[in-house]
Amino acid sequence: MKIIVTSIFVQDQEKALKFYTEKLGFVKKEDVPVGEFRWITLVSPEAKDGTELLLEPNQHPAAKEYQKRIYSEGIPAMMFGVEDIHHEYKRLMETGVTFTMEPTKAGEVTIAVFDDTCGNLIQIVQK
Repeated sequence: MKIIVTSIFVQDQEKALKFYTEKLGFVKKEDVPVGEFRWITLVSPEAKDGTELLLEPNQHPAAKEYQKRIYSEGIPAMMFGVEDIHHEYKRLMETGVTFTMEPTKAGEVTIAVFDDTCGNLIQIVQK
């Protein structure tokens, strides 16, 4: 058994698609109409057959509440691994990404947190 798709709730699928592809550099894998919304998945350009990230509409009241609560508590909704966190931090800052935590050593890893503009805090980590 392996993880093939994981999801993140987003307030606006189109805005999220632009942010995750244009700012973060993910690649769109699937974009299929599903009723009022779309099944949009992204992959890392480094692992095009790897785990897909589904941009899940947060239309259900429980999803909205969950997203709102973890954001207000400063809890990242997702974690992405990077090879060089200081390089990624600088690159993302140059594209206008807003960080809520700059690269910070936390034991054996270094972490940073940014706002995805779609209702989530995202953590990047370098092991």
